[in-house]
Amino acid sequence: MITDISARTHWLREQAFEQGFSFVGIARARELTQEALLLDEWLNRGYQANMAYMANHFDKRIDPRKLVEGSQTVVSLLFNYYNPVQAEDKTAPKIAMYALGQDYHDIIRKKLNFLLEKIAQDWGINGGAAAVGRGFVDSAPVMERDWARLGGLGWQGKHTLLINKGHGSYFFIAELIINQELIYDNPIKDFCGSCTRCIEACPTKAISEKGYILDASRCISYLTIELKEAIPKDFSEQMQGWAFGCDICQQVCPWNRFSKPHNHAELMPKAELLAMNRNDWRALTETTFAQLFKGSAIKRTKYVGLRRNIDFILPNEDILA
Repeated sequence: MITDISARTHWLREQAFEQGFSFVGIARARELTQEALLLDEWLNRGYQANMAYMANHFDKRIDPRKLVEGSQTVVSLLFNYYNPVQAEDKTAPKIAMYALGQDYHDIIRKKLNFLLEKIAQDWGINGGAAAVGRGFVDSAPVMERDWARLGGLGWQGKHTLLINKGHGSYFFIAELIINQELIYDNPIKDFCGSCTRCIEACPTKAISEKGYILDASRCISYLTIELKEAIPKDFSEQMQGWAFGCDICQQVCPWNRFSKPHNHAELMPKAELLAMNRNDWRALTETTFAQLFKGSAIKRTKYVGLRRNIDFILPNEDILA
């Protein structure tokens, strides 16, 4: 059994790397006091749009000790999804890079469960309590970017996404909240400096003038995924061809010149998806949707949602022979 804190910390990092995670950041579980003020201000501005769940469980969202009883540590894990491969038809509707492969929730959840099983098996009892915890990947009120930042994995960029200094921002963030102490990492400083490329590039002006604040109601990712009603006509000239999600603010970020392609077979896009041209998308049927996006995060919109998005960005077009 591994009982030494230093040994446990090293062991956990090595186990996470073996599961395909790129980086591990460790922070002490506590109430996020300053972050709570910023979240409350964001909610009061209504920037969560129709995502009412963002206001739910506020106390648990800002304090993992209320989410996982007895928790002492928040372990943040980054999983690379960068893949420079693009669709063959550059005029075809665009899909955010993270959604081109299998649903990351399913992939990462299995890895988290494996790590938790190993922790319970190899750490045993320490301080009178068995080593236990819970894993999360977009599945609970956890302020993932803040915990990744506090764990030294990067800083929150002006586009509000986490940026890793050496590898950019194309990462999924997952957490293990556990009831054991480890050796904790320290945050790093913000390296955005005077850069405003993401702010200037956002076609819907979803990012505030000075950055660091996102109005979700104007974000293309929100409009194409979370919004269940019709997309407001005001955005008809601003979507830039995005049918599911959006990568614009990441595409223009200078730090993403350091991004490295992932090697996760599950995240590789299907060849038939990359081969779809503008006409194929316009003619998409519910049957083809079910086949093409089986096990994909894109199924979250259902066929009717993706159909709405396609019709919005390709309006009144006849399908060419």
